[in-house]
Amino acid sequence: MIASVRQGLKDDGYEVSISQLCRWFEVPRRTVYYKPTKSAPVVKPELAEPIKALIEAEPSFGYRTVAGLLDMNKNTVQRIFQLQGWQVRKRAVGHRPRVEVLPSVAQAPDARWATDLCRVWGGRDGWLTLALVMDCCTRQVLGWQLSRSGKATTAAAALEQALITRYGALARVPVPFLLRSDNGLVFTSRVYTRLVRSYGLKQEFITPHCPQQNGMVERLIRTLKEQCVHRHRFENQRHALRVVADWIQFYNHRRPHQALGMKTPAEAYALAA
Repeated sequence: MIASVRQGLKDDGYEVSISQLCRWFEVPRRTVYYKPTKSAPVVKPELAEPIKALIEAEPSFGYRTVAGLLDMNKNTVQRIFQLQGWQVRKRAVGHRPRVEVLPSVAQAPDARWATDLCRVWGGRDGWLTLALVMDCCTRQVLGWQLSRSGKATTAAAALEQALITRYGALARVPVPFLLRSDNGLVFTSRVYTRLVRSYGLKQEFITPHCPQQNGMVERLIRTLKEQCVHRHRFENQRHALRVVADWIQFYNHRRPHQALGMKTPAEAYALAA
């Protein structure tokens, strides 16, 4: 703008310096002489194409997961996400004052397990109940059960599957450890508490209305719903069983986890065992 005004004045017979014009228009003089030296960043197709293919197949994956699966630098992947407009804007989470005690983290495998229930729409079979049991150290899904019933038998079946996965048989655990859950009717029922004691486990209940104390299994449920359940329209219970089983296999053996140093839960257990 300054240059065009100066040229117009010069054409009319007036010679005005750049400095004077900048003072009149209150424009910093350095902006008149500024010339951009860098062109717009160019994304290499050989980097962008595999990233695009993966997020089109799995839209809920973040840049860290994509970088881990493609064995790429996470900063490079994040930059490509930003330049290509592929980064999803997260919704703001408001402040929720809760009692911050009883962290669910564990320092070694089989020091604490966590369990919880969630609901899954099963098409013709209506609402299904999914019970999950995970190791709080390795984040590994040890047992799960998808049933039409939301009774204690569903949670008990998931716990027994977890014991078989870890120890190869249904028997008392060699060293008693904690099993964390919320205060729901299923986990406080006599059937379930009796079963837990019979296997030598100790139940641990979170503070009421503080789900973050069982945050690991709560986050697992959110991830499962975002990356599996919400991306499928299940026809019936059998269809849901097959899809959920495939995803849990992927989660345990292929999906890298940031809290585990971008290792899978199975790799983390192998290193810790």
